[in-house]
Amino acid sequence: MIGVANKSVVLRTSPEFDFGESSGKLRFVKLPKSYNCGGGYRFGGGGVRSSFLAPIKAMEDSKTSSSYVNDKVSSFPKNKIHLSGCNSDDNFTVNDCKNDTLKTTTVGNSMNIVWHKCSVEKSDRQELLQQKGCVIWITGLSGSGKSTLACALCRGLHARGKLTYILDGDNVRHGLNRDLSFKAEDRAENIRRIGEVAKLFSDAGVICIASLISPYRKDRDACRALLPEGAFIEVFMDVPLQVCEARDPKGLYKLARAGKIKGFTGIDDPYEPPLNSEIVLQQKVGLCDSPHDLAEIVISYLEEKGYLEP
Repeated sequence: MIGVANKSVVLRTSPEFDFGESSGKLRFVKLPKSYNCGGGYRFGGGGVRSSFLAPIKAMEDSKTSSSYVNDKVSSFPKNKIHLSGCNSDDNFTVNDCKNDTLKTTTVGNSMNIVWHKCSVEKSDRQELLQQKGCVIWITGLSGSGKSTLACALCRGLHARGKLTYILDGDNVRHGLNRDLSFKAEDRAENIRRIGEVAKLFSDAGVICIASLISPYRKDRDACRALLPEGAFIEVFMDVPLQVCEARDPKGLYKLARAGKIKGFTGIDDPYEPPLNSEIVLQQKVGLCDSPHDLAEIVISYLEEKGYLEP
């Protein structure tokens, strides 16, 4: 038996260990380079690590690493600690392998899955970031200024010390959604995926800014339904088609009018404007507010609703 950070660890006889000759004196035990006693403590590399507490940074060369890890363990609620593999005299559950069967579920085509809940929750992350996670969903025609607003909004919130991330429609199609076309069914899947990613950002406590045409009302409403009440903030860029087409920053309207792009929103594919957006930013012919001014309108809404505080 050897002592490790105020714990007694029993080592059974094994050819892996060299215990030396028996005597009444205390001897060091020669361990192999790396030995894992069933998932509890790992020996080797010049220190003792607790493998059940990832992602605590290993401090293998530090004399205080063991006590540091145990200090962390002792601060956890007793019913939330479960070590496996090593015996312990502490008051948390060790080797408590019950034969309870977890209740699995089926979601879509995924069968026999279980939601794994962590003791660090959204409220903890929001307290850390000093803000509330949410999704700002900017929708509108191509050329209406969605991406420009998203960047201005990101800059304004960053200047206030708030953490944001932009999910831009074109950017996401460079990676995650590169396998999707602009057919109606692929557009729906595009929105669904972005909605799910935005939900994860919101759960992480981040203010997620999604800027994409998202032409169909039912797809936007489906994304809204993914989030808690009030956490989905729809911003409608209410800009007339003629203004957007006059801007035509990507030259796409010109291609669509020439028949070189099929299914282009506003030309030969419909855009369904929101019915109950939290924020509507209107721009008329000859009148154009600056991106900064538009961003400040959204930021004022966030401040009023308490999203810029934990």
